[in-house]
Amino acid sequence: MPLTRVSLRRGKPAAYRQAILDGLYEAMRETFDVPADDFFMLVTEHETADFHCSPNYLGVARSDDLVVIQLTVSNTRNVAQKKALYRRIVEKLTANPGLRAEDVLISLVETLPENWSLGYGLAQYAKDAAA
Repeated sequence: MPLTRVSLRRGKPAAYRQAILDGLYEAMRETFDVPADDFFMLVTEHETADFHCSPNYLGVARSDDLVVIQLTVSNTRNVAQKKALYRRIVEKLTANPGLRAEDVLISLVETLPENWSLGYGLAQYAKDAAA
């Protein structure tokens, strides 16, 4: 169950933001075996004064269209799956809404499966789901 947070500068239209969410969800379904209807996605828009990111860290020339994506996921995927996810996200988001590959920053935060509660105060992914 990925929890997806997308941060970008304020001013992009709703269709642009939705294209980002759609591309992320499709990429996760294709590379991370995310089930249908498993999406929990938040978009946060920031004023320019509140969005500070290096324009050239590690030689990547970022523009004002930078999109910061943070995915919180269970720690059940291997490195190959993670690399495939990163590539697929960039492929999807460069195709639609037309982001530059340099403007896609992805951070993957892993947590143990028992650290999720999806409702009812239950740890649905824990080995003992009733816990």
